[in-house]
Amino acid sequence: MKIIVITSQKGGSGKTTLAAHLAVEAERSGDAPAWLIDTDEQGTLSQWHERREQDTPQRAEMPFARLADGLANMAERGAAYCFIDTAPTISAQSAALVNLADLVLIPVRPSPADLWAVSETVALVKNAGKPFLFVITQAKPQATITAQTVAALSQHGRVAQSFITDRVPYAGAMTGGRTAPELSPKSAAAEEVAGLWENVKSCFHEKIKSSKKVKHG
Repeated sequence: MKIIVITSQKGGSGKTTLAAHLAVEAERSGDAPAWLIDTDEQGTLSQWHERREQDTPQRAEMPFARLADGLANMAERGAAYCFIDTAPTISAQSAALVNLADLVLIPVRPSPADLWAVSETVALVKNAGKPFLFVITQAKPQATITAQTVAALSQHGRVAQSFITDRVPYAGAMTGGRTAPELSPKSAAAEEVAGLWENVKSCFHEKIKSSKKVKHG
């Protein structure tokens, strides 16, 4: 099982939307079973999941102190991916979650405030020695600020090629316990999410390839 932690100290960066959409996309693309864990006290991801009519992805509830054991149990039961949504803060809890991750996703909106705020998150992840991927959220594709944000982030780590663009269907779908691709499978939003999921999976493939090179080198 691959554990994907979605974290950023900046509120409103799109962590919950990202967790929900990627977990559903994992199920839709045949990379199931996918699970969700909500560690944010606001419980937005949990509220979204309670509104869902579909049985998947599944959501696990467990005390934070027993999270590591719970994840091990999920892996033994055949889970393929677990997406963990986090609170918008840097704390001992967020550090512990990052230490459990196989991959950390850092959502960033293309704005000066988000860029200023991302440094602590990056430092936390790098100190833990975990692979990470920046994901541009609420982007306006043709805006200069989007290109500037990608350029700035690229100096610190890899940026996903697929963006989550600022589109109404994302928020509309979340309100009803759905995702944008579920509402409109052939939409631009569906293409974005599918592309992003491929970007995320490629991080694991590249890690495997690099470890093989080291092994045979």
